Amino acid sequence: MRPNIYVTRSIPQPALDKIADAGFDFDVYPEDRVIPREILLKNVGNRDGILCILTDTIDKGVFDKAQKAKIFANYAVGYNNIDIDEASRRGIAITNTPGVLTDATADLAWALLFAAARRIPESDLFLREGKFEGWGPELLLGQEITGKTLGVVGLGRIGQAFAGRAAAFRMKIQYFSRSRNENFEKAYHYETKFVNLDKLLSTSDFVSLHVPLKPETIHLIGERELKLMQPHSILINTARGPIVDEPALVKALREKWIWSAGLDVFEEEPKVHRDLLKLPNTVLLPHLGSATIDARTRMGLIAVQNMIEFFSGMRPTNLVNPEVWSNK
Repeated sequence: MRPNIYVTRSIPQPALDKIADAGFDFDVYPEDRVIPREILLKNVGNRDGILCILTDTIDKGVFDKAQKAKIFANYAVGYNNIDIDEASRRGIAITNTPGVLTDATADLAWALLFAAARRIPESDLFLREGKFEGWGPELLLGQEITGKTLGVVGLGRIGQAFAGRAAAFRMKIQYFSRSRNENFEKAYHYETKFVNLDKLLSTSDFVSLHVPLKPETIHLIGERELKLMQPHSILINTARGPIVDEPALVKALREKWIWSAGLDVFEEEPKVHRDLLKLPNTVLLPHLGSATIDARTRMGLIAVQNMIEFFSGMRPTNLVNPEVWSNK
């Protein structure tokens, strides 16, 4: 019998073609928006697998409705939108799409850093509003990046890719991670230090966050941590919104504890703290870390490949709860 798959939002066409080529029956939620909860619950019944995205909350209520489904292929690297413990208890496989968005997200973090340091959005608006009356010695002064100290919080795939790019700017690197990475230190061409978080925050010119969202990383950066940073420091977050306490960040930016912030993710997405929107010393993006044609297509192809492997009786390459496979 052909597996019946439900895709909770339209994904790049090559991935949909791959589902068809695999011989699966499938339906796609037709609207380009987050699928409403009631429609999700209605449409997951009698499906063998679900291809979901990170904005879908996959919890007990969904599993109760999708009693036939044995795999949820998450179209994302992170999977904090899924109750993994509940899935494992029910023997449901959960997969993700790691690796393919590493470069895209690392590139975007650098784009945010440059935009914040050189006040690009603020300067663009200044010109468009007709305020530019000629060159001035102190017009919209920003900060140089070359030769400065970069603090990287989390040295996983994306953190390493982000940090590695700093060599082009002859930057010193300080990093905080679960463990020291001596291989990275040897590969990097300039000074590299493994330090604790407080040291990193208090001595880095720029701080970029690359940790996963876990209970221990929620509000990892709060008022205490922001006060440790320097008045010229810039905070970049392309990881997950709740890692930063947004009200504390608003206060830090308003009271000039730090220079500016570049944010691609927010604590209560898609809602953005209204005061962040009012502050000129912010660069704000609508969660575009992996938003390249290449990366989003590869994500879809990997999500589908995970399903193909599962329904072929193979352990999916990107299985995030391996205990369900060992219990087969």
